Amino acid sequence: MKAIKKALREIGEMLNRVLEALLGKSQPQPELIPIPVRNDSRRARRH
Repeated sequence: MKAIKKALREIGEMLNRVLEALLGKSQPQPELIPIPVRNDSRRARRH
């Protein structure tokens, strides 16, 4: 279980980095903006 949780956390961090990179490159697209907000609320609930 610990290994799975660690892997999921690493994948999540990777996805966040990819999303941030995409958002940084393509800010004019409004569709992409709500995605990190959802991730942040999910992260806040976990802690």
